[in-house]
Parts: sequence; structure tokens; C-alpha cells
Amino acid sequence: MKNSLIIALDFADGNEVEKFLVPFEGRKLFVKVGMELFYQEGPSITTKLKDAGHQIFLDLKLHDIPNTVKSAMTRLAGLQCDLVNVHAAGGKEMMMAALEGLDKGTAAGQRRPSCIAVTQLTSTSEEQMQKEQLIQVSLTDSVLHYAGLANEAGLDGVVCSAWEAAAIRDLAGGSFLTVTPGIRMESDAVGDQKRVATPQFAHNAGVSAIVVGRSITRSADPVKSYEKWLGAWKGARQ
Repeated sequence: MKNSLIIALDFADGNEVEKFLVPFEGRKLFVKVGMELFYQEGPSITTKLKDAGHQIFLDLKLHDIPNTVKSAMTRLAGLQCDLVNVHAAGGKEMMMAALEGLDKGTAAGQRRPSCIAVTQLTSTSEEQMQKEQLIQVSLTDSVLHYAGLANEAGLDGVVCSAWEAAAIRDLAGGSFLTVTPGIRMESDAVGDQKRVATPQFAHNAGVSAIVVGRSITRSADPVKSYEKWLGAWKGARQ
């Protein structure tokens, strides 16, 4: 999990995923399955990806009453994904219930999926948070508060931007995962993200794993783009 580059498979269906993965045949990737793809294909998409030897971040961001999240995680644990997540805004009790569900649903002898909590989306600005969520502290303070709750609940880490990762590591320790979307090369368009950072910045901040989507999946040469990103991310760690 540490030092991973996770490819966001933000495709409409499984056929598009299969076409994307063809040139990667024989390589074991770490991929993210989000809401659009999972809601279209269901659990079968994770089964196919696991059978092909890939690691999976199932990015469904559960946020509901504790019992519902516990029941859902019990089912999701059976998919044998490597990483799942919830919204920290659901509260400490809900996050603890998520872990209970994962423990219950993980087969004997299997390792339960790591569970992380979304703090503030990387598409959220401080002004938007304060105006629309009525959270009047700074965005960094809000992220750190949620990270602290996730740590107290026993979760394995959080989703955050690279800008908060160093402070979260100081708060929760080096083994607490920081998974960061919103990673861009300096030449890339920002898109719908607000708190973006380069892979080099993420490395210097001590980020555990970065999530990269369109820069690879929409590239004319996805393998070449993946290698470029891998070099920028792993190379920074040499």
C-alpha cells in the first residue's frame, strides 16, 4: 500500500476498462473502482480485476447510519478488495461500525481490506466548506479533525490532499495512510480539483499513495503515461 500509484478507472463500463487494460497485459496494477463503474457493473468488475492480479481501491465513500454501513461493509469485505472507504463526516461510531463489518465479512485466513476515511474532498475549497457546510474553522483544521476521529476509530488512514498529509502524519503517525487524489503534473489542467499538487510535492509531504486518473486513462499512450507518472512518483523516492 505504501508508495503506491493508484490508477482511477473512471470509465462508464467494463468494456472500456478491458480496452484500457489490454496494453498493460501481464502487469499487476493498483486500480481504483469508483461509483460510476461499480454501479454499472456491480461486484463482477472487482472479481475480474482481482482474477487478473490487480490490487483494488473500492471507492464508494459510504456515509449512512452505523448499522447500515456495518452491513454494507460486511458484504463488501467478501469482494476481497485491498482498500475501501467511508466519509469521516459520518462520525466516529459509524467508522467503528465499518471496521466491525469488514472484520465480520472477511473470510478466515484472509486479510481484511484497509479502510480509510474521506476528510474533505479535494474539489472543496475553504470558502465553499465554510459557506455550504457551515464549518467555520480553516479547511486544514477540518481535515485534521476528521483525520483524528478516523484514527481514534481505528481506521487505517484517510483520503486527503497532499497539502494536509504532513500534518496528518504528525498527528497520527507514519503508519497512518494518506491517500491523495488531485495529483497533477505541472503541465496538466486542474479540472474540477481545487487542492492539487505534483507527485514531487506529494512525496516531500510524506504521502502514502497517490491517485491518478485522466492523465493516464485519457492518454493516447496509457502505458507510456503510466511509466512517466511512475517515474515521477517512485523516482522522487530514490
